[in-house]
Amino acid sequence: MGKLDGRVAVVTGAAMGNGEGVARVMAGHGARVVLWDISDGVFETAASLQSKGHEVTARKVDVRSYPECESAAVEAAKALGKIDILCNNAGVARLVPFLEMSDEVRDFQFDVNIKGVWNCTKAVLPIMREKKYGRIIVMSSVTGPMVANQGETAYATTKAAVWGFTKALALEVVKDNITVNAICPGMIRTPMVENAARAFSPDNPDPILDMIAGTIPMGRMGDILEIGELAAFLASQESTYITGTQVVIDGGSTLPETVLP
Repeated sequence: MGKLDGRVAVVTGAAMGNGEGVARVMAGHGARVVLWDISDGVFETAASLQSKGHEVTARKVDVRSYPECESAAVEAAKALGKIDILCNNAGVARLVPFLEMSDEVRDFQFDVNIKGVWNCTKAVLPIMREKKYGRIIVMSSVTGPMVANQGETAYATTKAAVWGFTKALALEVVKDNITVNAICPGMIRTPMVENAARAFSPDNPDPILDMIAGTIPMGRMGDILEIGELAAFLASQESTYITGTQVVIDGGSTLPETVLP
């Protein structure tokens, strides 16, 4: 008996990284999971989960397009009868100094990270409201709301924006028995983080990754399945009295005043 038995979950950006972790854990807890991603890799992730006996489907969706999100939401609800859980995970990061960043790179991050959350939620919320039940999870970050590094101005802006989105929407839908909460990860070992390390050391990113891990009080980066377990908690009956808040999951990385030993 899993804590998400009978629930239908949509996870965006589910081909890899945190989205894959969320999809794997929610499926493991009994949810029927619909994977959305712009990458063809979403079908490989779905096939891997299906091979383990989980009820999973996949669809290519560009979260920047509201019509695509609406079509995918209607399709999922028609096939599965409802959508109980939406995990707005799809996100991108491009590290460029503020004065060097083109409008195109800025808008790409804004469109995926902010408008994508907006579009997916707008598409799914009417389905939840009709059933008078829903759990909406927004993947924010410690970057933006709490900390930042050089080159992260656009990315940090987007993650702070969806934190505000979480609070405001939670107040709007609380009477519909729908909760809205944000997850704020620190350094999780994802392809995004690995690619950022390669930008500094293309031939051998491991020392960069080890250096990052060494600055975290727990001495390691997080795992995508740890993000998944937190998302599953926020999607379950264990979190019925939690809404409009953000949960930091960073191994203590935001605790020190400095990075000195």
